[in-house]
Amino acid sequence: MAVEMTMAQMKVAVMRHSYRGQRAQLAGTGAAIGVLLAAGTAFLGYLSPDYLAAGLAVWLLGWMLGPVFMGGGDETLRPEYFSMLGISPRRLAAGLLTASFVGVAPLVTLGALAGLIVAGARLGVVNALVAVPAMLLQLAVFVLLSKIAVAVVGVALRSRVGAIVAGVINGVVLSSLGQIWVFMVAFGVAGTPAAVWYLPSSWGLLAVRGQWWALGALAALVLLLLGLWAALLGRRAGRPRVSGRAQRPITASTAAGAVVAKEMRTWTRDLVRNHQLAFALAYGFWFAASPLVIGWNGMLPYAGPIFIVMAAGMASNLYGTDGTALWLTMMTPGATDVRGRQLAWITTQGTIAIALSVVCTAIVGGPWPLILALLAALLGGAAGLVPLVSVYALVPATDPHRRTGNPLRTSEDDGGLTGLAYLMLFLVLLTGVPAGLAALWLGWAGVAVGVVTGALCYWLFGRLAERRLRTHGPELLDTMRTGRKPASSAMKGYDELSKTQKNIAGLGFGLGAIPLFPQGIVALIFVFNGKADMSWFLATYLPSPWSYAVAIGFILLGLGLYGSALWVVRKRPEADRIPA
Repeated sequence: MAVEMTMAQMKVAVMRHSYRGQRAQLAGTGAAIGVLLAAGTAFLGYLSPDYLAAGLAVWLLGWMLGPVFMGGGDETLRPEYFSMLGISPRRLAAGLLTASFVGVAPLVTLGALAGLIVAGARLGVVNALVAVPAMLLQLAVFVLLSKIAVAVVGVALRSRVGAIVAGVINGVVLSSLGQIWVFMVAFGVAGTPAAVWYLPSSWGLLAVRGQWWALGALAALVLLLLGLWAALLGRRAGRPRVSGRAQRPITASTAAGAVVAKEMRTWTRDLVRNHQLAFALAYGFWFAASPLVIGWNGMLPYAGPIFIVMAAGMASNLYGTDGTALWLTMMTPGATDVRGRQLAWITTQGTIAIALSVVCTAIVGGPWPLILALLAALLGGAAGLVPLVSVYALVPATDPHRRTGNPLRTSEDDGGLTGLAYLMLFLVLLTGVPAGLAALWLGWAGVAVGVVTGALCYWLFGRLAERRLRTHGPELLDTMRTGRKPASSAMKGYDELSKTQKNIAGLGFGLGAIPLFPQGIVALIFVFNGKADMSWFLATYLPSPWSYAVAIGFILLGLGLYGSALWVVRKRPEADRIPA
């Protein structure tokens, strides 16, 4: 027990010294959102056991999938730190598990699991008392499944085949969750599916409801998962396998050609990039093909454009993932690094996107003008934005040769990587809007608009990225070397805000997208097209004209949240910022 408690104390000490400044503000905003979700889940225990079982299943999926898609989970204490101490894998796993309970996410999840106490209190005192150990065991299951999911993907990323398979599985799972309404309609699921009660997330609730064997099953599952995680920790120290084939030399005669050749080799050999490319391809295809289960093929032609957007999001930190290798470019006079990377990105991603779009559109029989217009615009926009965003909003990452035993952990700034990916998704989508509208209104003329906008984005954004790299190369290299970004004037202005103003800005920027896009704009489109009971959209459940009013209300709410956030962070005159 001494080892376990020591690791927990280490975790507390690290957190006490690391959560400061902007990181503390982001953690506070995330904690506030988590508390609201946890309170809602706990309230489900009062409404219905079925609702609570469904809510806990969502938390289970969040614990398993979230770390896989957001940088490999909590790595405050890494197994490598204790490799020289002679601790057995099982003892090390127990200590790291104990330390994993220290943090914001476990505390928030424990609040959600308080719904077990609420559900038990409605049945009797004994049931409420059983809920206490059920909560702790349930939390241990969540944490262990999260660790195992990350460890399994980490092991898979040690070979090219494993990286591709893991990317395909992750893409299919995430896109299925995004299209969950399709499967609910296809299988006639109106309420909580019966299968939810068989998931480990519901075993604690079964114990609270009088099936006492579920409590013992939870305890046995914790021991089983702990042993499995200990076995996976033993494999973590292995190095990724490399091909035994002779490496072909780069014979390019120009600087741009050398960059293209280097990037092409990186896209085919870097296991992290293999995983990202397979994920984007699986996500784009399955997201567009999922509606086929209900007999609707209207989304299938959009598999290619969806793939482009997701692939760009995965490559949003292109220069950051290369680490300090930027010094090679800086020491090469006349090197056209940005143009070479753009051409390599178009070659690797564009070939797949074109083939996917042509095949899927041919199967359906159209709409050719819209798909070709979007394809041209999005390819050019993504190829221009990938280097531009990565040099203007670079997130310091670990050098590839210094990556830890968790290959998913490419940076210590998980929030920065996630925010950069979402920013890229939004910007790439914007580049396709003019061509899409032109194709809808003008038909084949929209293809010309897509080609022009794509070429302009490719050239203009690439030129801006090249200029930024030339004028701020030393600063970018220092950022990647030290892991610290230089303080910008915008960040200095943000630091001068009061705590209340920072909270308003964080909530506005963090929550504004939810009412504005899914519950507002998307719901309004569904209502306008006469589609009702689309499970995630509140407005579709209401009769006209209330459905329009609710959707418009959500749009105004989202705009209000963004407006409030922008208002508090607006640049003020010096006289307003200096206290009297």
